[in-house]
Amino acid sequence: MSVKKRLFMIFGPIFAAALLMLAVFLSPLWSGFSYVNPTVVDNAAASLSPQVLKGQLIKRNALEHGYVPFFGSSEWSRFDPFHPSVLAAKYKRSYRPFLLGARGSQSLTHFFVMQSVNPQLKNKKAVVFVSPQWFTPKGEDPNAFSFYYSTLQTTNWIKQQNGSKMDRYAAYRLLQMPSGNSDKVIAGALARIAAGLKPTTSQMLYVNLRNRILLNEDQIFSRYRIPLNNEETIDKNEELLPAQYNYQKLDQLAGKIGAEKTSSNDFQISNSFWNRRLKTHVKKLKGFQSNMSFLKSPEYSDFQLMLNQFANDHTKVLFIIPPINAKWQKYTGLSAKMLDQFSNKITYQLRSQGFTHIDNLSHDGNVPYFMTDTIHPGWRGWLKMDQAIRPFLTKKVKTPHYRIDNYYYSKDWQNESGSDNDFDEYV
Repeated sequence: MSVKKRLFMIFGPIFAAALLMLAVFLSPLWSGFSYVNPTVVDNAAASLSPQVLKGQLIKRNALEHGYVPFFGSSEWSRFDPFHPSVLAAKYKRSYRPFLLGARGSQSLTHFFVMQSVNPQLKNKKAVVFVSPQWFTPKGEDPNAFSFYYSTLQTTNWIKQQNGSKMDRYAAYRLLQMPSGNSDKVIAGALARIAAGLKPTTSQMLYVNLRNRILLNEDQIFSRYRIPLNNEETIDKNEELLPAQYNYQKLDQLAGKIGAEKTSSNDFQISNSFWNRRLKTHVKKLKGFQSNMSFLKSPEYSDFQLMLNQFANDHTKVLFIIPPINAKWQKYTGLSAKMLDQFSNKITYQLRSQGFTHIDNLSHDGNVPYFMTDTIHPGWRGWLKMDQAIRPFLTKKVKTPHYRIDNYYYSKDWQNESGSDNDFDEYV
Protein backbone atom coordinates (compact mmCIF):
# COMPACT_ATOMS: atom_id res chain seq x y z
CA MET A 1 0.00 0.00 0.00
CA SER A 2 1.33 3.41 -0.98
CA VAL A 3 2.08 6.12 1.56
CA LYS A 4 -0.74 8.29 0.15
CA LYS A 5 -3.28 5.51 0.62
CA ARG A 6 -2.05 4.80 4.13
CA LEU A 7 -2.31 8.50 5.04
CA PHE A 8 -5.81 8.61 3.55
CA MET A 9 -6.83 5.57 5.60
CA ILE A 10 -5.59 7.29 8.75
CA PHE A 11 -6.70 10.88 8.23
CA GLY A 12 -9.60 10.44 5.79
CA PRO A 13 -12.18 9.45 8.42
CA ILE A 14 -11.02 12.29 10.69
CA PHE A 15 -11.33 14.81 7.88
CA ALA A 16 -14.77 13.46 6.90
CA ALA A 17 -15.97 13.62 10.52
CA ALA A 18 -14.76 17.22 10.80
CA LEU A 19 -16.64 18.18 7.63
CA LEU A 20 -19.76 16.44 8.92
CA MET A 21 -19.59 18.29 12.24
CA LEU A 22 -19.06 21.59 10.44
CA ALA A 23 -22.10 20.89 8.28
CA VAL A 24 -24.17 20.09 11.37
CA PHE A 25 -23.17 23.28 13.17
CA LEU A 26 -23.76 25.41 10.07
CA SER A 27 -27.08 23.85 9.14
CA PRO A 28 -30.12 26.18 9.42
CA LEU A 29 -32.36 23.17 10.05
CA TRP A 30 -31.76 23.22 13.81
CA SER A 31 -33.51 26.57 14.14
CA GLY A 32 -36.83 24.86 13.44
CA PHE A 33 -36.63 22.62 16.51
CA SER A 34 -37.70 24.52 19.63
CA TYR A 35 -38.65 21.61 21.87
CA VAL A 36 -36.97 21.44 25.26
CA ASN A 37 -37.55 18.73 27.84
CA PRO A 38 -39.95 20.32 30.41
CA THR A 39 -37.82 18.93 33.24
CA VAL A 40 -34.85 20.83 31.86
CA VAL A 41 -36.89 24.05 31.78
CA ASP A 42 -38.18 23.57 35.34
CA ASN A 43 -34.70 22.87 36.67
CA ALA A 44 -33.13 25.70 34.71
CA ALA A 45 -35.57 28.28 36.07
CA ALA A 46 -33.99 28.22 39.52
CA SER A 47 -30.60 26.76 38.63
CA LEU A 48 -28.69 30.08 38.58
CA SER A 49 -26.47 28.29 36.07
CA PRO A 50 -24.00 30.37 34.01
CA GLN A 51 -24.69 28.04 31.08
CA VAL A 52 -28.38 28.88 31.21
CA LEU A 53 -27.65 32.59 31.53
CA LYS A 54 -25.35 32.50 28.48
CA GLY A 55 -27.61 30.31 26.34
CA GLN A 56 -30.78 31.03 24.42
CA LEU A 57 -32.99 28.00 23.75
CA ILE A 58 -33.96 27.19 27.35
CA LYS A 59 -34.70 30.79 28.30
CA ARG A 60 -36.83 31.38 25.22
CA ASN A 61 -38.76 28.18 25.77
CA ALA A 62 -39.38 29.01 29.44
CA LEU A 63 -40.54 32.59 28.83
CA GLU A 64 -42.97 31.32 26.20
CA HIS A 65 -44.54 28.95 28.72
CA GLY A 66 -45.48 30.94 31.81
CA TYR A 67 -42.10 31.83 33.28
CA VAL A 68 -41.26 35.47 34.02
CA PRO A 69 -37.65 36.78 33.93
CA PHE A 70 -36.34 37.92 37.31
CA PHE A 71 -33.13 39.86 36.64
CA GLY A 72 -30.68 40.30 39.51
CA SER A 73 -27.53 38.88 41.03
CA SER A 74 -26.52 36.92 44.14
CA GLU A 75 -29.74 37.59 46.09
CA TRP A 76 -31.57 34.92 44.06
CA SER A 77 -29.37 32.22 45.63
CA ARG A 78 -30.69 33.00 49.15
CA PHE A 79 -33.42 30.37 49.20
CA ASP A 80 -35.79 30.14 52.16
CA PRO A 81 -39.55 29.43 52.46
CA PHE A 82 -40.44 32.97 51.34
CA HIS A 83 -38.21 33.18 48.27
CA PRO A 84 -40.19 34.19 45.13
CA SER A 85 -39.64 30.77 43.52
CA VAL A 86 -40.90 28.95 46.61
CA LEU A 87 -44.02 31.11 47.06
CA ALA A 88 -44.94 30.81 43.37
CA ALA A 89 -44.62 27.02 43.47
CA LYS A 90 -46.35 26.49 46.83
CA TYR A 91 -49.37 28.63 46.07
CA LYS A 92 -49.74 27.58 42.43
CA ARG A 93 -49.28 31.07 41.03
CA SER A 94 -50.04 31.75 37.38
CA TYR A 95 -46.37 32.62 36.90
CA ARG A 96 -43.06 31.04 37.82
CA PRO A 97 -39.87 33.09 38.25
CA PHE A 98 -37.03 32.39 35.85
CA LEU A 99 -34.02 33.55 37.86
CA LEU A 100 -31.45 35.38 35.73
CA GLY A 101 -28.25 36.33 37.48
CA ALA A 102 -25.76 35.21 40.06
CA ARG A 103 -22.87 36.69 41.99
CA GLY A 104 -21.21 39.44 39.93
CA SER A 105 -23.87 39.77 37.24
CA GLN A 106 -24.93 43.39 36.73
CA SER A 107 -26.64 45.64 34.20
CA LEU A 108 -24.18 45.19 31.32
CA THR A 109 -24.40 41.41 31.60
CA HIS A 110 -28.19 41.59 31.69
CA PHE A 111 -28.38 43.87 28.66
CA PHE A 112 -26.64 41.21 26.60
CA VAL A 113 -28.71 38.44 28.21
CA MET A 114 -31.76 40.33 26.98
CA GLN A 115 -30.47 40.03 23.41
CA SER A 116 -31.19 36.30 23.55
CA VAL A 117 -34.83 36.75 24.61
CA ASN A 118 -35.99 40.03 23.07
CA PRO A 119 -38.90 38.39 21.21
CA GLN A 120 -40.09 36.93 24.54
CA LEU A 121 -39.82 40.32 26.30
CA LYS A 122 -42.00 42.20 23.84
CA ASN A 123 -45.18 43.41 25.55
CA LYS A 124 -44.53 41.04 28.46
CA LYS A 125 -43.56 41.56 32.13
CA ALA A 126 -40.28 41.33 34.02
CA VAL A 127 -38.90 41.89 37.52
CA VAL A 128 -35.55 43.61 38.13
CA PHE A 129 -33.73 43.63 41.46
CA VAL A 130 -31.59 46.79 41.58
CA SER A 131 -28.73 46.18 44.00
CA PRO A 132 -26.99 49.32 45.39
CA GLN A 133 -23.71 47.35 45.45
CA TRP A 134 -23.64 47.36 41.65
CA PHE A 135 -23.07 51.11 41.60
CA THR A 136 -19.43 51.27 42.63
CA PRO A 137 -16.96 53.77 41.14
CA LYS A 138 -15.61 51.16 38.70
CA GLY A 139 -18.91 49.50 37.82
CA GLU A 140 -19.15 45.89 36.73
CA ASP A 141 -16.06 43.81 37.40
CA PRO A 142 -14.44 42.77 34.09
CA ASN A 143 -13.68 39.28 35.40
CA ALA A 144 -17.28 38.72 36.46
CA PHE A 145 -18.50 40.05 33.12
CA SER A 146 -16.16 37.67 31.30
CA PHE A 147 -17.48 34.73 33.33
CA TYR A 148 -21.02 35.38 32.09
CA TYR A 149 -20.09 36.66 28.63
CA SER A 150 -21.78 35.01 25.66
CA THR A 151 -20.55 35.44 22.10
CA LEU A 152 -23.94 34.11 20.97
CA GLN A 153 -25.71 37.02 22.66
CA THR A 154 -23.21 39.51 21.28
CA THR A 155 -23.61 38.29 17.71
CA ASN A 156 -27.41 38.34 18.15
CA TRP A 157 -27.15 41.98 19.14
CA ILE A 158 -24.71 42.96 16.35
CA LYS A 159 -27.09 41.48 13.79
CA GLN A 160 -29.96 43.62 15.11
CA GLN A 161 -28.24 46.87 16.13
CA ASN A 162 -29.06 49.98 14.13
CA GLY A 163 -26.50 52.53 15.28
CA SER A 164 -28.67 54.07 18.00
CA LYS A 165 -27.18 55.75 21.06
CA MET A 166 -27.95 52.56 22.98
CA ASP A 167 -26.03 50.45 20.47
CA ARG A 168 -23.07 52.80 20.31
CA TYR A 169 -22.77 52.92 24.10
CA ALA A 170 -23.15 49.12 24.40
CA ALA A 171 -20.32 48.64 21.89
CA TYR A 172 -18.16 51.18 23.72
CA ARG A 173 -18.70 49.43 27.07
CA LEU A 174 -18.11 45.98 25.63
CA LEU A 175 -14.79 47.13 24.19
CA GLN A 176 -13.77 48.18 27.72
CA MET A 177 -14.06 44.54 28.79
CA PRO A 178 -11.53 41.81 27.95
CA SER A 179 -14.36 39.77 26.46
CA GLY A 180 -15.07 42.45 23.88
CA ASN A 181 -11.52 42.15 22.57
CA SER A 182 -11.22 38.37 22.70
CA ASP A 183 -12.27 37.99 19.05
CA LYS A 184 -10.46 40.44 16.77
CA VAL A 185 -13.09 40.46 14.03
CA ILE A 186 -15.93 41.07 16.49
CA ALA A 187 -13.81 43.73 18.23
CA GLY A 188 -13.37 45.44 14.88
CA ALA A 189 -17.13 45.41 14.33
CA LEU A 190 -17.68 46.81 17.83
CA ALA A 191 -15.22 49.64 17.17
CA ARG A 192 -17.16 50.65 14.07
CA ILE A 193 -20.50 50.50 15.90
CA ALA A 194 -19.12 52.59 18.78
CA ALA A 195 -18.01 55.17 16.20
CA GLY A 196 -21.47 55.31 14.63
CA LEU A 197 -20.50 53.24 11.57
CA LYS A 198 -21.93 50.00 10.23
CA PRO A 199 -19.75 46.88 10.42
CA THR A 200 -18.11 45.99 7.12
CA THR A 201 -19.56 43.34 4.82
CA SER A 202 -16.79 40.90 5.71
CA GLN A 203 -17.30 41.54 9.43
CA MET A 204 -21.02 40.85 9.13
CA LEU A 205 -20.33 37.68 7.13
CA TYR A 206 -18.16 36.48 10.00
CA VAL A 207 -20.70 37.56 12.64
CA ASN A 208 -23.50 35.68 10.88
CA LEU A 209 -21.32 32.57 10.55
CA ARG A 210 -20.34 32.62 14.23
CA ASN A 211 -23.92 33.24 15.23
CA ARG A 212 -25.16 30.25 13.23
CA ILE A 213 -22.55 27.91 14.70
CA LEU A 214 -23.17 29.09 18.27
CA LEU A 215 -26.94 28.97 17.84
CA ASN A 216 -26.76 25.39 16.60
CA GLU A 217 -24.47 24.43 19.48
CA ASP A 218 -27.04 25.84 21.89
CA GLN A 219 -29.85 24.04 20.07
CA ILE A 220 -28.02 20.71 20.12
CA PHE A 221 -26.64 20.68 23.65
CA SER A 222 -29.28 22.58 25.67
CA ARG A 223 -32.53 20.80 25.02
CA TYR A 224 -31.92 17.61 27.00
CA ARG A 225 -29.12 18.58 29.38
CA ILE A 226 -30.43 19.10 32.90
CA PRO A 227 -28.40 21.91 34.50
CA LEU A 228 -27.62 22.17 38.17
CA ASN A 229 -30.88 22.95 39.90
CA ASN A 230 -32.45 23.96 43.17
CA GLU A 231 -35.73 22.10 42.79
CA GLU A 232 -35.07 19.93 45.84
CA THR A 233 -34.29 23.04 47.90
CA ILE A 234 -37.52 24.66 46.74
CA ASP A 235 -39.53 21.52 47.55
CA LYS A 236 -38.11 21.34 51.09
CA ASN A 237 -38.89 25.00 51.72
CA GLU A 238 -42.45 24.56 50.43
CA GLU A 239 -43.05 21.99 53.15
CA LEU A 240 -42.48 24.65 55.83
CA LEU A 241 -45.32 26.84 54.56
CA PRO A 242 -49.03 26.61 55.49
CA ALA A 243 -51.45 25.28 52.88
CA GLN A 244 -53.25 28.60 52.47
CA TYR A 245 -51.67 31.99 51.76
CA ASN A 246 -52.26 34.40 54.63
CA TYR A 247 -49.91 37.36 54.88
CA GLN A 248 -50.22 37.87 58.64
CA LYS A 249 -49.59 34.21 59.44
CA LEU A 250 -46.74 34.04 56.96
CA ASP A 251 -45.17 37.17 58.43
CA GLN A 252 -45.31 35.63 61.91
CA LEU A 253 -43.72 32.46 60.55
CA ALA A 254 -41.02 34.50 58.77
CA GLY A 255 -40.17 36.23 62.05
CA LYS A 256 -40.03 32.92 63.90
CA ILE A 257 -37.78 31.25 61.32
CA GLY A 258 -35.63 34.38 61.05
CA ALA A 259 -35.07 34.43 64.82
CA GLU A 260 -34.05 30.76 64.81
CA LYS A 261 -31.69 31.21 61.87
CA THR A 262 -29.87 34.28 63.30
CA SER A 263 -29.30 33.21 66.91
CA SER A 264 -25.51 33.43 66.80
CA ASN A 265 -25.09 37.23 66.47
CA ASP A 266 -26.60 40.63 67.23
CA PHE A 267 -26.81 41.75 63.59
CA GLN A 268 -29.66 39.39 62.65
CA ILE A 269 -27.41 37.80 60.06
CA SER A 270 -27.98 34.13 59.25
CA ASN A 271 -25.89 31.80 61.36
CA SER A 272 -24.36 30.10 58.33
CA PHE A 273 -23.21 33.38 56.77
CA TRP A 274 -21.98 34.74 60.10
CA ASN A 275 -19.95 31.67 61.00
CA ARG A 276 -18.53 31.19 57.52
CA ARG A 277 -17.82 34.79 56.46
CA LEU A 278 -17.87 37.27 59.34
CA LYS A 279 -17.32 35.81 62.79
CA THR A 280 -13.52 35.83 62.75
CA HIS A 281 -13.24 39.20 60.96
CA VAL A 282 -15.98 41.31 62.54
CA LYS A 283 -13.72 43.47 64.73
CA LYS A 284 -11.65 44.51 61.71
CA LEU A 285 -14.76 45.54 59.79
CA LYS A 286 -16.00 48.22 62.17
CA GLY A 287 -16.26 51.49 60.21
CA PHE A 288 -14.67 50.03 57.06
CA GLN A 289 -17.46 51.35 54.78
CA SER A 290 -17.45 54.92 56.07
CA ASN A 291 -16.06 56.28 52.78
CA MET A 292 -18.04 54.06 50.43
CA SER A 293 -20.43 55.67 47.96
CA PHE A 294 -22.84 54.34 45.33
CA LEU A 295 -23.53 57.74 43.78
CA LYS A 296 -20.86 57.93 41.06
CA SER A 297 -20.58 54.94 38.76
CA PRO A 298 -20.63 53.86 35.10
CA GLU A 299 -23.30 51.42 36.27
CA TYR A 300 -25.94 54.14 35.90
CA SER A 301 -25.38 54.18 32.14
CA ASP A 302 -25.13 50.39 31.97
CA PHE A 303 -28.47 50.35 33.78
CA GLN A 304 -29.76 52.75 31.13
CA LEU A 305 -28.99 50.09 28.51
CA MET A 306 -31.47 47.79 30.23
CA LEU A 307 -34.09 50.53 30.45
CA ASN A 308 -33.61 51.42 26.79
CA GLN A 309 -34.03 47.79 25.75
CA PHE A 310 -37.13 47.35 27.93
CA ALA A 311 -38.59 50.46 26.31
CA ASN A 312 -37.83 49.15 22.82
CA ASP A 313 -39.55 45.87 23.72
CA HIS A 314 -42.48 47.61 25.48
CA THR A 315 -41.83 45.44 28.51
CA LYS A 316 -43.69 46.21 31.72
CA VAL A 317 -41.12 46.07 34.52
CA LEU A 318 -41.27 46.01 38.31
CA PHE A 319 -38.07 47.38 39.85
CA ILE A 320 -37.18 46.39 43.41
CA ILE A 321 -34.82 48.64 45.38
CA PRO A 322 -33.67 46.72 48.48
CA PRO A 323 -32.34 48.01 51.78
CA ILE A 324 -29.08 47.31 53.57
CA ASN A 325 -29.06 45.49 56.93
CA ALA A 326 -29.40 48.57 59.17
CA LYS A 327 -27.47 47.10 62.10
CA TRP A 328 -24.57 46.18 59.83
CA GLN A 329 -24.76 49.49 58.00
CA LYS A 330 -24.37 51.41 61.26
CA TYR A 331 -21.53 49.16 62.46
CA THR A 332 -19.54 49.51 59.23
CA GLY A 333 -20.18 53.24 58.90
CA LEU A 334 -22.03 53.10 55.58
CA SER A 335 -23.72 56.48 55.16
CA ALA A 336 -27.51 56.46 55.54
CA LYS A 337 -27.69 59.81 53.74
CA MET A 338 -25.72 58.44 50.80
CA LEU A 339 -28.08 55.45 50.56
CA ASP A 340 -31.07 57.80 50.50
CA GLN A 341 -29.41 59.80 47.72
CA PHE A 342 -28.77 56.58 45.79
CA SER A 343 -32.40 55.56 46.12
CA ASN A 344 -33.51 59.00 44.97
CA LYS A 345 -31.11 59.04 42.01
CA ILE A 346 -32.13 55.63 40.68
CA THR A 347 -35.80 56.43 41.24
CA TYR A 348 -35.38 59.68 39.32
CA GLN A 349 -33.75 57.83 36.42
CA LEU A 350 -36.67 55.40 36.34
CA ARG A 351 -39.65 57.69 36.81
CA SER A 352 -38.40 60.47 34.52
CA GLN A 353 -38.47 57.96 31.66
CA GLY A 354 -41.85 56.42 32.44
CA PHE A 355 -40.81 53.41 34.54
CA THR A 356 -43.31 53.84 37.36
CA HIS A 357 -43.57 50.35 38.87
CA ILE A 358 -41.05 50.62 41.71
CA ASP A 359 -41.03 48.72 45.00
CA ASN A 360 -38.73 50.92 47.08
CA LEU A 361 -37.78 49.03 50.24
CA SER A 362 -34.67 51.08 50.98
CA HIS A 363 -35.92 52.13 54.43
CA ASP A 364 -36.82 48.63 55.63
CA GLY A 365 -33.30 47.60 56.65
CA ASN A 366 -34.19 47.93 60.33
CA VAL A 367 -37.23 45.61 60.13
CA PRO A 368 -36.39 42.48 62.17
CA TYR A 369 -35.44 39.50 59.99
CA PHE A 370 -35.95 41.45 56.76
CA MET A 371 -32.41 40.62 55.62
CA THR A 372 -30.69 37.25 55.61
CA ASP A 373 -27.19 38.75 55.77
CA THR A 374 -25.57 42.15 55.27
CA ILE A 375 -27.09 43.05 51.89
CA HIS A 376 -29.42 40.25 50.78
CA PRO A 377 -33.14 39.95 51.59
CA GLY A 378 -34.63 36.98 53.38
CA TRP A 379 -37.72 35.83 55.35
CA ARG A 380 -39.72 39.03 55.93
CA GLY A 381 -37.89 40.80 53.10
CA TRP A 382 -39.00 38.28 50.49
CA LEU A 383 -42.52 38.33 51.92
CA LYS A 384 -42.71 42.13 51.71
CA MET A 385 -41.51 42.01 48.10
CA ASP A 386 -44.22 39.49 47.35
CA GLN A 387 -46.80 42.16 48.16
CA ALA A 388 -45.60 44.01 45.06
CA ILE A 389 -44.55 41.07 42.86
CA ARG A 390 -47.76 39.05 43.12
CA PRO A 391 -50.26 41.75 42.02
CA PHE A 392 -47.88 43.07 39.37
CA LEU A 393 -47.59 39.66 37.72
CA THR A 394 -51.16 38.42 38.20
CA LYS A 395 -53.19 41.55 37.43
CA LYS A 396 -53.53 43.72 34.36
CA VAL A 397 -50.94 46.50 34.28
CA LYS A 398 -51.41 49.73 32.40
CA THR A 399 -49.33 50.02 29.24
CA PRO A 400 -46.37 52.28 30.03
CA HIS A 401 -45.37 55.33 28.02
CA TYR A 402 -41.60 55.35 28.04
CA ARG A 403 -39.56 58.46 27.23
CA ILE A 404 -35.92 57.42 26.83
CA ASP A 405 -33.45 60.22 27.50
CA ASN A 406 -29.92 59.73 26.16
CA TYR A 407 -28.59 62.05 28.85
CA TYR A 408 -28.43 59.02 31.13
CA TYR A 409 -25.57 57.65 29.03
CA SER A 410 -23.44 60.67 29.86
CA LYS A 411 -20.53 61.03 32.26
CA ASP A 412 -22.41 63.93 33.84
CA TRP A 413 -25.20 61.62 34.94
CA GLN A 414 -22.81 58.89 36.05
CA ASN A 415 -21.11 61.42 38.34
CA GLU A 416 -24.25 63.28 39.49
CA SER A 417 -24.47 62.94 43.26
CA GLY A 418 -27.34 65.40 43.71
CA SER A 419 -28.26 67.66 46.60
CA ASP A 420 -31.08 66.83 48.95
CA ASN A 421 -33.75 68.27 46.61
CA ASP A 422 -32.34 67.62 43.13
CA PHE A 423 -34.47 64.56 42.46
CA ASP A 424 -37.69 65.66 44.17
CA GLU A 425 -39.68 65.97 40.92
CA TYR A 426 -39.88 62.20 40.41
CA VAL A 427 -39.16 60.76 43.88
